[in-house]
Amino acid sequence: MNSQALKDKVAIIGMGCTKFGENFDQGPDDMIVEASFEAFDDAGVGVKDIQAAWLGTVYSGITGALLAAPLKTRYIPITRVENGCATGSDALRQACMGIVCGLYDIVLAVGVEKLKDSGWSGLPESFKHPVYAAGATAPGRWAMGATRYFYKYGLSPEEGKTALSMISVKSHYNGSLCPKAHFQRTITLEQAMNAPIIAWPLGLFDCCPTTDGAAAAVLCRADMADSFRKDYVLVRGFGLATDHGWGKENYDYDFSYLEATEQCAIQAYEAAGITNAREEIDIAQVHDCFSIAELLEYEALQFSPKGKASEDIHAGSFTLEGDLPIQTDGGLKSFGHPLGATGLRMIYECYKQLQGKVDKPDRQVKNVEIALAMPQYGHPGFLGPLITILTLR
Repeated sequence: MNSQALKDKVAIIGMGCTKFGENFDQGPDDMIVEASFEAFDDAGVGVKDIQAAWLGTVYSGITGALLAAPLKTRYIPITRVENGCATGSDALRQACMGIVCGLYDIVLAVGVEKLKDSGWSGLPESFKHPVYAAGATAPGRWAMGATRYFYKYGLSPEEGKTALSMISVKSHYNGSLCPKAHFQRTITLEQAMNAPIIAWPLGLFDCCPTTDGAAAAVLCRADMADSFRKDYVLVRGFGLATDHGWGKENYDYDFSYLEATEQCAIQAYEAAGITNAREEIDIAQVHDCFSIAELLEYEALQFSPKGKASEDIHAGSFTLEGDLPIQTDGGLKSFGHPLGATGLRMIYECYKQLQGKVDKPDRQVKNVEIALAMPQYGHPGFLGPLITILTLR
């Protein structure tokens, strides 16, 4: 495998993102139009310039027509992508491959999900999250990761719960500065610590909400990006590692680390030429479906040594003022997790941070040169992370 086959060969020249939340007044088509036309306007292109498109959504029975109809595209190839929580990022990854192999010059990647309702009357009946369908709950699986981690590294229940709550407080603060976030208010450490328990030690503020949203990206060959804008963003590399998921069936399975995420990081860093992730990456958006997921990802992504994430949390290393800001827009904790849109929403935030053009100056990180976005599907014992590494031209 040529791990650097994609490196710096594809440019993102425009991105768009809806407000995430309970978008009861919008159907999927409305959100697709909003996100896509923001991306078109940002890139200075029109629908007729798009040669191919990839649509990321987990809705069953959906085809590329969900994208073609609202955008009124004519006869271009549109591929529907579904890869769990990494669906949006995988739409962009496959769009990049379409460019690198020489088929297309300018393409579109869109991710959309409508989890609160269908946009019509009533609630969706066909959607079943694969984790729930398998007879487990996501909070329950991640709670097992938390208790095992506390035990393995000698954290008392109070110490472990405090570390998780500090992650939630940080993410809520960042989300309070982001106009497109679902939740835009701060919480205190006391509120997080004393919130109703969902699956111990995970309380209400350790869990992301159910949300609607869409995001989109216009991509082109890197050698033609200058004709669209000077501050385009290059795709430096990807990592995608899907585990078979059988480890959790063993009675002695250790839920305290994310092996698939570790392997994914190795792939992505090799592709991007990164040798010291903590020093070289300037910001990261990770998959904080639950606060314990973010903590374990710090270690899996080589941001913190094994068993030491709590020390970095207490040091403020991952806050907006820290040496490696993480969840600069508030993450899933503030945005929620409309599955098809999440990965592209993360990339949207990285794109704006790299350009120095985030919507609120209070959360703009200075001198961002390399950014990482990572959604992942599953739970401890069964993960499929997809890492995208981006850099300013």
